[in-house]
Amino acid sequence: MISCPLKQTNEIDWVYPLKAHIRQAYGDDPDRYTEECNTLNRLRQDMRGAGKDSAAGRDLLYRYYGQLELLDLRFPVDENHIKISFTWFDAFTHKSISQYSLAYEKASIIFNISAVLSCHAANQNRFEDTGLKTAYHSFQAAAGMFTYINENFLHAPSTDLSRDTVKTLISIMLAQGQEVFLQKQIADGKKVGLLAKLASQASYLYGQAVEGIQENVQRGVFDKLWVQVAQVKHHFSTSLAQYYQALADDDANAHGMAVARLQSAEVEGRDALRIAAAFPSSVSPNSYLNSDTGACLADASKKHLANVQERLTAFNKDNDFIYHQTIPAETTLSVIPKLPAAKAIPVSDLYQGQDIQRIIGPDIFQKLVPMSVTESASLYDEEKAKLIRAEAENVETANGEMAASLDYLKLPDSLNILKGGMDQESSVDESFRAWCEELAGHEPFGQAFDQLSADKSTINGFLDRCTKQLDMEESICEKMRSKYGGDWTQQPSSRLTSTLWSDIQSYRGAIEEATGSDAQLLNTARQYESDFDEMRSAGETDEADVLYQRAMQKAGASRSKSRNGVTSPTSPQEGCLLDDDYGEGGMTVPDQIAKVEDLLKRLSLIKRDRMQVLRDLKEKAQGDDISNVLILNKKSIANHESRLFQVELEKYRPHQNRLLQGTHKQTVLMKELTKAYGDLLQDKRVRSEQLRYESFTRKRNQVATKYQRVFQAFNGLVDGLVRAHSFYSEMKDTVENLERNVESFVSNRRSEGAQLLGQIERDRANYSGGQADRERDRLRDLMERMSMDPSSSPTKTTTPRPTQASRPSQTQEPNSSKFQPPPSSNHHPRPSSNPNTALPPQSVASLPRGYPQQPAAGGVQGERMGEAGGLPSVNDPYNPMAYPYQSALSAPPAGQGVYYHNHVQAPHHTYPQQAYPQNGQYPHQGYVPPPPPPGPPPSSQMNFGNPDISHPSGSGGYAYHQPPRGSATQHGQQDPWAGLNAWK
Repeated sequence: MISCPLKQTNEIDWVYPLKAHIRQAYGDDPDRYTEECNTLNRLRQDMRGAGKDSAAGRDLLYRYYGQLELLDLRFPVDENHIKISFTWFDAFTHKSISQYSLAYEKASIIFNISAVLSCHAANQNRFEDTGLKTAYHSFQAAAGMFTYINENFLHAPSTDLSRDTVKTLISIMLAQGQEVFLQKQIADGKKVGLLAKLASQASYLYGQAVEGIQENVQRGVFDKLWVQVAQVKHHFSTSLAQYYQALADDDANAHGMAVARLQSAEVEGRDALRIAAAFPSSVSPNSYLNSDTGACLADASKKHLANVQERLTAFNKDNDFIYHQTIPAETTLSVIPKLPAAKAIPVSDLYQGQDIQRIIGPDIFQKLVPMSVTESASLYDEEKAKLIRAEAENVETANGEMAASLDYLKLPDSLNILKGGMDQESSVDESFRAWCEELAGHEPFGQAFDQLSADKSTINGFLDRCTKQLDMEESICEKMRSKYGGDWTQQPSSRLTSTLWSDIQSYRGAIEEATGSDAQLLNTARQYESDFDEMRSAGETDEADVLYQRAMQKAGASRSKSRNGVTSPTSPQEGCLLDDDYGEGGMTVPDQIAKVEDLLKRLSLIKRDRMQVLRDLKEKAQGDDISNVLILNKKSIANHESRLFQVELEKYRPHQNRLLQGTHKQTVLMKELTKAYGDLLQDKRVRSEQLRYESFTRKRNQVATKYQRVFQAFNGLVDGLVRAHSFYSEMKDTVENLERNVESFVSNRRSEGAQLLGQIERDRANYSGGQADRERDRLRDLMERMSMDPSSSPTKTTTPRPTQASRPSQTQEPNSSKFQPPPSSNHHPRPSSNPNTALPPQSVASLPRGYPQQPAAGGVQGERMGEAGGLPSVNDPYNPMAYPYQSALSAPPAGQGVYYHNHVQAPHHTYPQQAYPQNGQYPHQGYVPPPPPPGPPPSSQMNFGNPDISHPSGSGGYAYHQPPRGSATQHGQQDPWAGLNAWK
């Protein structure tokens, strides 16, 4: 047998170029793929040392080529991308050729695979069945590999890969495969007609091989011994075909034809023996033939020729003595039909075998998925998602139709009615029992409402006291303003208490609104009081079922008593529909109910099976990854992904068919169920029971609605009372703070009024005498200048100032208030032994000169003043106070200061100090003191007179002092504090 030589190659490095491309094109860490690159490199090294006649070498070539195919789907190995120089030597001329194309590498590997297969087939023992089968398959596989080279690799760079050379090799491999198959059929003793056809095909193939070999021998590619081998086998196969066809003709009584074919077979046999005898005894290594090839060919040809000659002698003898048939000429013999038995196995079929897949192993770079494959996989995932969504919608629609149909028929609940299932319907509802248990142990609401009333009264008391204190303080302030006129410079209370009055008003409004809410809660409590008591008692005594049955009886759903004393929905006299038998024709009620239940069970099974199939479909789709399929078919499915997707989605067809069948079965069963249940409802016994049940259901719902409303009212009351108590508690704290603020404000105002009153009295005592003298001198001077007496001198006469004792007791001034001088003739009276009688009589007077006059209502100072220097115009009436005294204020006399210090004690409190006059200075006009601080009122109290005597510090007690006994009648009309000692 002729075998093809292997191509040789030089060593290359796969590691560095592949890592560089992974870093550049995929953006991944190339170190993660070091093992994969080294594995591919080792495969090529092992492939270089593969033997031509060993299964291990063949498997190494298979694996390396399979990994090259997978590599080509991820890495563009060519001159423009991954540049690797592949150097291979021609198998026949041994000329080295280098290229950067991965296709050249793959073609060379395929050539070597074909060569190894041919060598493996040629070295098989063809005297055994196993050897014949292995040789037959290997020759066909080698022919398939050579065919793949011719079909897929154009412009071959070397002679061994050229189309003519490869075509000749294909003919040789197929001819030898046909020969091996013929040998197997001869050994099995097949019919001579079949053997003749097989031999005719072998002769034809060897004839083609002879032509191709001769051309390549002339070009110096093949060895000339290949021509002799092919010629011997061509003549041998032709002779063999004629021999078996002669035997077939003899069996067909064509004895003359048989003799003619044997004669032709003898001629072909002699030619084969002649060429075989000329075969050299030693062959060159370049022929890749065994050394005994010539001897084997000569021996086979000699044996065959002897056999032909023997048959020819026998057939001639029989024809001459027995048949006497004419022997036709050789040229007139018909052509023997050909039967091809050897065909080139395609590479795709060869690599789809389980053995080859096992040899190739898994994809080395399976972790590296190209972006195009990822995009295609995403499109496939979307197609899967569409399929899953469509099937899920169909399942949901089928389940919804079943649920809607059963709900319309009121199944399976309505069957319980027909089977006496109202016993369970009449039992106490668990929600009702829970309501009673929640009301158990709850105290009545009377104490809660009493507490609300008490809290409300307390809050109103606080507000009333605050109102009274503010009213009293404002009244006293206005009385003092009326008495002292412009001298009483204290701010009106209305300006300072607006916030307090607003708070009091808002708090009263809130209390009024809360009172309305309390009234609503009280009405609710009175409305449901009896129901609350019943449910509370039932919850405490665990008799909720008794209360429920009693309510059912009141609603009209009366039943007979059961063994535990609770009413039963069906009386013993009524019985059950399952026990009734009116003797009517057709199915009984129990049989009809059983049929409906059977249909319901079957529908339930269909639904459960449908859901299980849908879950299986989702699980299968979730684990379906066709990335490897897309990689393997990357080149063949370009622009045809949808076709591949449709093929891959066919794997879900069984699940879709099961879901469709389930939906169809459901439709059929629903029709049967509707008909069976309709027939059941047409029974008059069923109709009467259904009417009773509907009435009972309405009454039960009425009872449940009633107690649900009661329970909701209870929860509303509890929540409302909790909010009310919280509201009143917060309001109580708020009004307490308000009362403290009012008390602090009143105390501060009282302290301020006491200081102002003391200042007024002191100023009047200090400046009353001096002011009268100055006014008298000024009047005298004016009268002298205005005198019309010619004898009077225009020169101003200096008149000595009269002494204080000579001053009149009272002077009337325009636009000023009257005041009475002190009873003592001395300007600075000595302190009396009784401090309570030391204060001078109080009268209405203007502020002394040098202090700005402030209107009682806080008007603008100097109203109607002139523009020039602030002096009055000539048209204004005469007003001595219009000329303010500009001299600086001086400290009061020593005696006066001691008197005031003994009688007025300034309080110590936290009210802001800038709000009070200091060092005889009063605030500017229009000044509004800030509101009182939120802290507690001052603890100190003011004592006028004797410091050891304490006086009340309540509202209005600005400068309370005890008048002397016996003088109450005398000073009652002048003292503004008279009668206020009991006001607090």
